[in-house]
Amino acid sequence: MRAPLCLLLLVAHAVDMLALNRRKKQAVGTGPGGNCTGCVICSEENGCSTCQQRLFLFIRRDGIRQYGKCVHDCPPGFFGIRGQEVNRCKKCGATCESCFSQDFCIRCKRRFYLYKGKCLPTCPPGTAAHLSTRECQEECELGPWGSWGPCLHSGKTCGSAWGLETRVREAGRAGQEEAATCPALSESRTCPMQRHCPGERNPSQKKGRKERRPRKDKKLGGKLDVGPQRPQP
Repeated sequence: MRAPLCLLLLVAHAVDMLALNRRKKQAVGTGPGGNCTGCVICSEENGCSTCQQRLFLFIRRDGIRQYGKCVHDCPPGFFGIRGQEVNRCKKCGATCESCFSQDFCIRCKRRFYLYKGKCLPTCPPGTAAHLSTRECQEECELGPWGSWGPCLHSGKTCGSAWGLETRVREAGRAGQEEAATCPALSESRTCPMQRHCPGERNPSQKKGRKERRPRKDKKLGGKLDVGPQRPQP
């Protein structure tokens, strides 16, 4: 009686083991701290190992243990790469906080600046670091000067004193067509006023009138001094 009983127990144990292995590989199951949603092959110990089409396999590592999960979008610090057998989430470079591919960063980690998809410790020559965005921006490229504006004195285009005339030039960012531009630059210089304001006395005209005033004739001995006389012919 003992032999058939032992044989029966062995068969039952084998059936339980097969059922357990089958549950580990089933498409929908429960893993540690998560689920097997979207998995094709999933185990309780390691989670997903194969995902459904268009999903990415994200492997989370905890020491020597790893657990797989199928996701629509890879988390920050990873980017999705598609393969013939499985789509995977691959880790960005060491200096990237987020990336589009292994060779193109979107955002950099602290103490690094983004320049054309690369994270650099310092910005290259010809660029300036933008502290708020942590990006290297092209320095301003100055345009030609515009024409001089009207001569102004106290905000007026008339007056008897010297005024100021101003010209400006725009400055755009090299290699960029966006609206972001450098501030416009300007310079001023003194200029003579071309006309006098209505009702304003012209100092030069006043001086001229004073010079043109006729002089008084001098009398000598009660006679009028009219200067030397020419003899009459």
